Amino acid sequence: MLRRMTKRFVSCTFVLVAVAGLGCKKPAGEPPTQITQPAAAPAPSAPAEKPSLLKLDAFREQAPAMYRAKFTTSKGNFVVEVQRDWAPQAADRFFNLVKNGYFSDTRFFRVIKNFMVQWGIHGQGEVNAVWRNANIPDDPVKQSNKRGFITFATAGPNTRTTQVFINYADNGQLDGMGFAPFGKVASGMDVVDGLFGEYGEGAPQGRGPNQGRMQTEGNSYLARDFPKLDYIIEASIVR
Repeated sequence: MLRRMTKRFVSCTFVLVAVAGLGCKKPAGEPPTQITQPAAAPAPSAPAEKPSLLKLDAFREQAPAMYRAKFTTSKGNFVVEVQRDWAPQAADRFFNLVKNGYFSDTRFFRVIKNFMVQWGIHGQGEVNAVWRNANIPDDPVKQSNKRGFITFATAGPNTRTTQVFINYADNGQLDGMGFAPFGKVASGMDVVDGLFGEYGEGAPQGRGPNQGRMQTEGNSYLARDFPKLDYIIEASIVR
């Protein structure tokens, strides 16, 4: 399975991780005070303050039946379209993560050509410490892991947290392992295809980042040892 680095993947040569490994998972006048004078331009509204990423209770909003999430990345932009009825638990978690800025400045740390690209470990260790065990229940698998479909990584039953992946190929073998797609790339799949992937599989199986170190050291570790990784500048709900 696509598992977190704390557990080995039980099949093939790949490993997806959600907490510390995987296996072999931000979105956004006033009437004139004197009608005899030209109306002054209204002051711009201050953007709503996002909840702290350390306070999980603020991340429980139910997602719309369908929504789109735009990812602005170092390689270009892509848009994911989510259908909540495909996997409600996953759609809700992803909606809250995108809307509240969790994915900003996070790296595409596991890019395996002809398989998938994975991200979702935050750049700050203290944030990872809070989210590492913020599991959501499993969703039934209603869609297949086709090329361009997005799915949460897992470390076993009911262990999905923040790590997701987009399938580069038709990975139907993942369906029977419990990996439930919740959306698909609506535009920009060429950007997803072009994400830097020369580091390959993550440590210890390959030369890529060690997800345990990512969990504790965050972006300082990646910037120093894996400077070529592409990253998310901003993610937002665009509906």
